[in-house]
Amino acid sequence: MKIAFVGKGGSGKTTLSSLFIRHLAATGAPVLAVDADINQHLGPALGLDETVAAALPAMGERLPLIKDYLRGSNPRIASAETMIKTTPPGEGSRLLRVNENNPVYDACARPVELDGGAVRLMVTGPFTDADLGVACYHSKTGAVELCLNHLVDGRDEYAVVDMTAGSDSFASGMFTRFDITFLVAEPTRKGVSVYRQYKEYARDFGVTLKVVGNKVQGEDDLDFLRAEAGDDLLVTVGHSDWVRAMEKGRPPRFDALEEANRAALRTLQETADATYELRDWERYTRQTVHFHLKNAESWGNARTGADLAAQVDPGFVLREGVTAGV
Repeated sequence: MKIAFVGKGGSGKTTLSSLFIRHLAATGAPVLAVDADINQHLGPALGLDETVAAALPAMGERLPLIKDYLRGSNPRIASAETMIKTTPPGEGSRLLRVNENNPVYDACARPVELDGGAVRLMVTGPFTDADLGVACYHSKTGAVELCLNHLVDGRDEYAVVDMTAGSDSFASGMFTRFDITFLVAEPTRKGVSVYRQYKEYARDFGVTLKVVGNKVQGEDDLDFLRAEAGDDLLVTVGHSDWVRAMEKGRPPRFDALEEANRAALRTLQETADATYELRDWERYTRQTVHFHLKNAESWGNARTGADLAAQVDPGFVLREGVTAGV
C-alpha cells in the first residue's frame, strides 16, 4: 500500500505519520518510510537523534544512481540523463519492491529500529542555503516521485510518505501515486481550508482522501470537523502524553500509547488495507504517462534535448507480478 500524509504546516502530519509507521512496524509489516517534506522532521519523530537524522543520505543527491538503476535495459530510455522525475517504467525497466534489497535502498535508505521492529527510512534531504533562489524543492522530491512510479507494492506491505505541507504536492503528479491520502486537519478554519483545496484539486484524479482530525479537545471541535469534512472525516486524535514525551526525546514504549489513539491507528490501517481491493494498476499507469507527457512538453524535452514522449511504452502496465529488467 502507498500511503500519504498531508496537511497544513503545524497540523501534526509528521507526528501522525510517525505514529502510523510505528504502529505498522509493531504489526511486523514491511514498511518503507519516506520524508518528502521541505522540513525534514520524520527521522527525529521516529526517535533518531537530530545529528543522526541530519546525516541521512539525501535521495536528491543520489538521483543519477537512482535513474541509472531504474532504467535497467529499457530500450526506450537512451540514457539516465534523459530520465526525468516522471519517466514511466516500461519493458526492461528495473522495479522496486518494499521488502527487498537493491542498490537504491543501499544508497538512500537506512534502517530505523523501533519497539516493534525496524523500518527503512529514506529522505529527500533539506532545502539548503545553496538552493535558495536557484532551485525548486520539487527538484528534490522528484527522486521520490520516480521511485514511486517504479514501486510494485503488495498487500500487507506499506510505503508511507510524509508529504510537503499544504497543497505544494500539486506542483507534481506525486499526489496521484497513493492508494490513500490521509489529510491531517486541526479543528480551525485554516485547518480545514487545506482539506477543501486538496479535495478540489484531487477530484478529477480519483484520489482517495480521508481526514484525520488532530488536536481535538472536545465535542465542539468534533462537531466542527464533522460539519466541514462530512463523511471524509475518518478518525480524530486528541491530547497524548505519549506524544508529548516523544517530542521531549523521551518516548515510552510504543505499547504505552493511549488506547484511544491506538484504536485510531488501527482504523487508519484498516481503511488503507481496504483500498487494496480497489487498486487499479491501469489507471495508475495512465496517470504516470499523463503527467510525464505534460512535463515533457512543458520543460523536459527542452532540458534533455530528447523527445521524452518516446519513453512511454504503450503496452506496459505496472502491476504485481510484472518482471523487472536487468
